This record gives sequence, structure tokens and C-alpha cells, in this order.
Amino acid sequence: MWKETGVIEHFPANGPKKLWSVPIRGGYSGPAVVGGLVYVTDYARADGDATNNPAKRGELTGKERVLCLDAKTGQKVWKHEYDCTYSVSYPTGPRCTPTVAGGNVYALGAMGNLVCLTAADGKLVWARDFKKDYNTGAPMWGFCGHPLVYKNLVICIVGGDGTVAVAFDKDTGVERWRALSAPEPGYCAPTLIEAGGTKQLVIWHAKSINGLDPDTGKKYWSVPLEPKYGMAIMAPLKIGDYLFAGGIGHQAVLLKLDPNRPDVSVVWHGRQGTAIYPVNSPPVADGDTIYGVDQPGQLRAVRVSTGERLWSTFKPILGEAKDDDYAGAGSGTAFLVKHGDRYFLFGETGHLIIARLTPERYEEIGRAKLVEPTGDAMGRKVVWSYPAFANKCVYVRNDKEIACYSLAKE
Repeated sequence: MWKETGVIEHFPANGPKKLWSVPIRGGYSGPAVVGGLVYVTDYARADGDATNNPAKRGELTGKERVLCLDAKTGQKVWKHEYDCTYSVSYPTGPRCTPTVAGGNVYALGAMGNLVCLTAADGKLVWARDFKKDYNTGAPMWGFCGHPLVYKNLVICIVGGDGTVAVAFDKDTGVERWRALSAPEPGYCAPTLIEAGGTKQLVIWHAKSINGLDPDTGKKYWSVPLEPKYGMAIMAPLKIGDYLFAGGIGHQAVLLKLDPNRPDVSVVWHGRQGTAIYPVNSPPVADGDTIYGVDQPGQLRAVRVSTGERLWSTFKPILGEAKDDDYAGAGSGTAFLVKHGDRYFLFGETGHLIIARLTPERYEEIGRAKLVEPTGDAMGRKVVWSYPAFANKCVYVRNDKEIACYSLAKE
């Protein structure tokens, strides 16, 4: 949700004004905008074939980089880089948007390199290598779970026996607790919620969705939820007294959060023809409706209480309407951000869209092309990076540039 005021209601005839654009290298990570600075990661490939193949790991050499730019001008403030050999499918670059907290930046790379840097000047505070420190390999599609800062901890998805979730001291990198085992860690970010009178850490890995004590890693509850290919991706979504998660293979669940203690009960499971099964972009909820992009690529509206599908459209993803059985937009992507009574959607074609979403319909107000889709996915060009909204602007990136556009009212 973006709460800033003084933002345009409609796009100008020629689209929003571009304030700056600077070159960048490959990556799926979105930018983070904090304190007048923009933090983003990329991969400067030196050698290897970066062609995307969902069933094969690409072998690349190069450097992962954490970049800090001036939010008003795009001018480079600092850069931190390290050698990194890739062995992942879709090897374009890092997945995780940097987490900025307490004067530090926490950046997790695609091969499990976690660095803590000072936000002001990029000096290295500490670093961990998940593969080396925990004797685990990179998941097929790389490390994707964004680091979560909670109190004096930074909580990460690592993988391995007893270390699916690991909490490090945010100032030193020393391990404070470890929890959970699974054959694959999944790709889902650790998620903090409040329910049952306490904070709960929700971890969804390849086999189950779990509630933990964020201070100790102690398990409160666990519910089986096994997406195909270990693709637990979306951060579980708290909707009032409910918790929703879903992924590929018609695997979804709505849980009722116990009001008195950290526990849950199952309200409904997903099944074919109901619910939503997100891949790249997390859904949002508004009242009794979930809005999100389903695995086949259409934006759907789903009733929270029952999982009933209300409507669907391919327009924000592909720019045109298609029949609901259209098979050419698998893993389609559009990132949704609520602003007042409407939404900003950033689609994989590089368009920013203003739309109203209601239980009855999708109503597009306008769209503007901001960047070119430079990535490859299943025979089509895409941009699969979350934008940032700040300073009455939108910050977007592809594999060649990061740009800032004004969304301020004139």
C-alpha cells in the first residue's frame, strides 16, 4: 500500500515525466528507496550463457553488486561488489530487493551470499555464505527469500537440515537460532504477522506452512501445503483474521487465525476452478476479495471466505484481452500496489497501469510504457522486477537501466 498524497489521478498524454535513467546490469530485484537513496542489486556477467531455461541451471561467472544511487538524480553514491559464480535456472541476476533498517542494508544474492552494509557509504559490516556455512546448495531458481529484520535479528531462508529458517544478529551476523527442515527451502520470504495475542513468524517451505516464535524459532503450528516443483513463493497474506497462501499445482489454503493463542484452523483448500495460485507477484486483499495474478497469467478476483472466482483478465499482463483458457502467458506477472481507491499495477510488458479493482470488475484508467521488457520467459519478453513508489515517483528497472518517473500532480 502506497499512502503518499499529491499523486496524479491520470497519466499525462505523453506519459509521466522521466526524471532520470542510469545503466544497470541483470537482475530481478526491485529497488528500495530510503532516506533519499535508492538501493538495488544486479549481476555483472563476465562469462556464460544467460539464456533462461526453467529446467536447467545456467553456469555463469561475474560479480554480484549492491548499488546505491541518489534518489533525485540517479547519480551513483557507492557500490559494493564481490565475485560470484552462478549455477541457477533463470540466471539473469539477484532476486531479493535489499532490506534497509537501522542504518544498514541487508542484501541477499541468488547464490546465498548475504551481506550487511552501512547504508550511508556501503562499508561491509559482516557477510555470510549460506552454501558454505550451512552445507546447502542453491535452490533451482536461486535464493529468493528477502531478509526480514525483526528487533535485533535478521531472519533468512537458508535451507538444509534444521536450518530452513535462520536468525542472525543484525549487527554481527552471529547465528541466534535455527528452525525447520525440508527437502527444499522454497522461495518465500519470511513473513511477520500479529495474531493470537503475539507476533508470529510465518515460514512456507516446499512441504508446509508454519508459524514460529520470531524470538526463538520455536514452532507454534504447521499445515501441509506442497506446491509443485517446491515453488513456495508468495509471502503469506494476512487478511483480517485469516491467512492465505497459494502456489502452482492448485495448492492453496485459507487458514483461520486463532484469536487467543498462536494456532490456526483450515477454512478451505484450493482446488481446480477455485482460488488463485500466484507465481512471481504477490496478491493483495481488499475486504473479502483477493486480487492477484494466477499461474496461467490472468489477474483474478477471488472471494476470501470461499475461494470463489469472481472475474479474470489478461489485460494488465499482456495489454489485451484473451479467453480464460489462453495458454501463452504462463507465470504472467503484474505487481499490484494500492493507492487510495485505485491501484498502480506494473505489468511484465513494462507498462505502469492505473486501475480500479472491485469484486465486480477490472476498470483500467490508463497506462504508460516506462521500460522495455528485456528478460526472456517462455518465448516472450518480460520485466519481472517490483517497482518502488516514493517521493511522488515510481522507480523501475529492467536488465539494462533503472529509471525514475514523476507521479506528482502538476
